[in-house]
Amino acid sequence: MRLKIADRKGNAVSEGMIGLFFEDINYAADGGLYAEMLENRSFEFVDCYGDKGDYYTKPAPGYGWSAEGDGAVLEFVTGSPLYRENPHYLRFTADREGAGFKNKAYRGIYLRKGEEYRVSFYARMASYTGNFTVCVKKGDTVSAKALIEGRQDPADPWHKWIRYEAYLEAREDVDGADFVLSLDGKGIVEFDFISMMPADAVAGVFRKDLFECLKGLHPGFLRFPGGCIVEGDTLENRYRWKESVGAPEARKSNFNRWAVHGTTRENGWHTEYSHYNQTLGIGFYEYFLLCEMIGAKPLPVLNVGLACQYQSYELVEPGAPEFGEFIQDALDLIEFANGSPDTFWGGVRARMGHEEPFGLSMVGIGNEQWQTKEADFFTRYRLFEKAIHEKYPEIKLIGSAGPDIISDHYRDAWSFYRQEGAENENFCYAVDEHYYVKPEWFYDHVDFYDEYRRDVKVFSGEYAAHPENGMNNPAANTLKGALSEAAFLTGVERNADVVILASYAPLFARLGYAQWSPDLIWFDENGTYPTASYYVQKMYGENMGTVTIPMEGQEKALAGEAVYVNVTLDEKTREYIVKAVNAGDTDKSLEITDSGEKAVCGRGKRIELVRSPEAKGWDRMRPEPVAYSEKEEQINGVLVLPAESFTVLRIPAGSARQE
Repeated sequence: MRLKIADRKGNAVSEGMIGLFFEDINYAADGGLYAEMLENRSFEFVDCYGDKGDYYTKPAPGYGWSAEGDGAVLEFVTGSPLYRENPHYLRFTADREGAGFKNKAYRGIYLRKGEEYRVSFYARMASYTGNFTVCVKKGDTVSAKALIEGRQDPADPWHKWIRYEAYLEAREDVDGADFVLSLDGKGIVEFDFISMMPADAVAGVFRKDLFECLKGLHPGFLRFPGGCIVEGDTLENRYRWKESVGAPEARKSNFNRWAVHGTTRENGWHTEYSHYNQTLGIGFYEYFLLCEMIGAKPLPVLNVGLACQYQSYELVEPGAPEFGEFIQDALDLIEFANGSPDTFWGGVRARMGHEEPFGLSMVGIGNEQWQTKEADFFTRYRLFEKAIHEKYPEIKLIGSAGPDIISDHYRDAWSFYRQEGAENENFCYAVDEHYYVKPEWFYDHVDFYDEYRRDVKVFSGEYAAHPENGMNNPAANTLKGALSEAAFLTGVERNADVVILASYAPLFARLGYAQWSPDLIWFDENGTYPTASYYVQKMYGENMGTVTIPMEGQEKALAGEAVYVNVTLDEKTREYIVKAVNAGDTDKSLEITDSGEKAVCGRGKRIELVRSPEAKGWDRMRPEPVAYSEKEEQINGVLVLPAESFTVLRIPAGSARQE
């Protein structure tokens, strides 16, 4: 097999083309990237039930909490809350010295020896004058402990809320332990917003290992906060970005749309995820901050007055007065991100600690919407476009092609954007396409974008190969699936003049808490498990080049040999970047020449993804193990592609052998 590198340039590659899509699914935020270790810290969780068009919740303020020892009475009350947005709090009575309460913390607290953890809470002394003890214990073994002096102003008849804080240092490694807060004497104390965070949480917000996984991908953008949670199962349940900013204690808790995933008549419309809630500890401010910290452009997605079209019938008519709230949310969001501190929402951002604008340039209009007579998404999009561009013409808008790329919804959407775009080139920057498919589809459609018209651009917003799927199934992440994604992306990259953004989905999944498989990064309380697909994204994100090199049909012949190839040029480093997938079960040799058919030789960097020897004993409770490597090596005109592998070769341009 031969690959001839043409001596001319093709399409410019959009900087930051490969990015991330974050949705709070699979406990990706609470229980995941958000470093909070406790559940239901503000006593606002609800228990969720229902099916399409009929959802309801029951208050569950005590979820996750229980008495520790005798003489402990927990009551979950309202009346004088810390913040009215979260009205419930704990009224705790200790009938004996040392009585306390504990939190189940998902599958229990995990501590590493020598590391510190910050505990904080608000308390009001109803009738108590003693101290508090916070500890982490498993059985009778205490792994970390701190004594906190209680404070009470005798001149204060109102018994105000007082914030307490302490740091715990782990004496030893421990897994599956309890968080316990106890009183040193008898009395009654009210508690709210009880928190435990690793001291090394990035910016005091993000779980460090998961943050490093994201940063390690070098993403060009981050789309957030979803996904279906943007829409909600009901409009009341939708994501309201304005409720996600300001003091974390005052952010109104909400149930998660994925809490009712998989409900059936047989399970009483109620599943193991029924207490999946959103504390909004990661809100829009934190999303923008995350983008800044990992070097990604922000791409927020907004509700257009529709609850999830899969799960609900609820909507606000475009002509209704209430519809104006949705458009105003979009305008105010842009002000929050980009406005000066003397604007209202720019001032909110500044007071949160970021005086400079975040530099928002793109906004998604709707998540996964499609046109129906009842929903009338096209009218909604027109109204948003008009309002946004009248005030902010520089903002690039992302439209939706619906839930797939095979139906009439998809074809109708493209007709709409192209027709409107013919009269208004600023109408739509890119159309968001979604496809979750078998690996075979990706191999068969590497040329999917070859014949696309170039007048409106594409955002491949959610894609993934599904060799398997289902809930809590990390085994769905296989090398086979990842290689098909890598092969498909050679075609995406080759068509960089029409595809300008691309992101895998979903991003995160907590082991034992996943509603959707496969996913990019699996994790649990004590570690992360990047998948083969993760390394594919990394290899693309770090090696895109700035311009394509025309393949001149070679890719089709190579595909016949189960080898999928594309070439780009990095004009900054003057390197050719060859990406090659060998989907076959034997090693293959790829001869590389320049346009004059001279062998390309030189010192290059080889980045490789192959099956790991550990895969022979693969524990299917984890993603399939793979081996990822980077090394410098001498290339003498031949690139050997191992069986079932993805290889990236960076080699200086102009390195042909002189005969």
